[in-house]
Amino acid sequence: MAEAGSKLSGAQRAAIFLLGVGEESAASIMRHMEPKEVQRVGEAMATLSGVSDDQLTEVLGEFNTKAGSINPLGLGASDFAQRVMIQALGEEKARSMLSKVMPGKAKTRGIEALKWMDAGSVADIIVEEHPQIMAIVLASLEEEQAAEVLGELPQEMRSDLVLRIAKLEMIDPAAMEELDKVLEKQLGRASKTPPRVVNGMTSAAAIMNNVNADLEASVMDALRESDAETTDKIAELMFVFDDLLALDDRGMQRLIREISVDTLVVALKGVDDELQEKFFGNMSSRAADMLREDLDAKGPMKLAEVEAAQKDILGTAKQLADEGELMIGKGGDDFV
Repeated sequence: MAEAGSKLSGAQRAAIFLLGVGEESAASIMRHMEPKEVQRVGEAMATLSGVSDDQLTEVLGEFNTKAGSINPLGLGASDFAQRVMIQALGEEKARSMLSKVMPGKAKTRGIEALKWMDAGSVADIIVEEHPQIMAIVLASLEEEQAAEVLGELPQEMRSDLVLRIAKLEMIDPAAMEELDKVLEKQLGRASKTPPRVVNGMTSAAAIMNNVNADLEASVMDALRESDAETTDKIAELMFVFDDLLALDDRGMQRLIREISVDTLVVALKGVDDELQEKFFGNMSSRAADMLREDLDAKGPMKLAEVEAAQKDILGTAKQLADEGELMIGKGGDDFV
């Protein structure tokens, strides 16, 4: 059975909502979702073994309440303008006009197509291109997908690409045009695109957060040899396991509910007492005692296994943060 309404994640609520509006409406809604969102909602649908009438009523009622508080005149105005201009002027002229009146809003169709492709295919498309073009592609993808693509590229390219991404500040229109020409050869799509402001340092850190531990170590070591200052800035922005200390108790409790005991036992091997106590303090006394016993009984673990478990927990934390279930960051007003 599905969980009680108060314990449902954002993705599960979205899944129940789509189930409630019917197949045709759900399909129409999902056509406007990003690949990452489709994946999360799809996974949530797969976990729902049953939905009660009370849960459906609660989710639909919540949607109705929130939708009623939104001013429809301000909702999706830019998307509305884009659709109207395309219908009135045709796509080519409309995109040219949109780049002037709404800079940064027109989507790059080639990049949007890549977001639906597997990492290996994307790597095959860009591997022969100029490194700066490759860096722009990676910075334009979702961080998780970009991390997978980075892992598919030759090892000798990786640190240079992360360095190029970290130094991106503004993507030149000519570079974006060149990017679409590259994609046109592979995807049969071409478009003129406006300049796009990017935070390259944040993108580089987010990509490195999503690669496996071995790849992270090799890229960061190579990157440090070529540009230690940039490497330090990337490392400062990366979300690491120790950063979970910054979670408030409510956030930590929410995170713990999503982690399997086996994963937690492995992840906590070798971490300092303060972080272990952060987990213990947000569990019931019985659960904390059992976890301590499991930790004591656990023999030596390979560092790679511990890091993999920690990466898994960090991925869960970032997903919950994306869904608004908790806030994670390195202090100040910055959250990821």
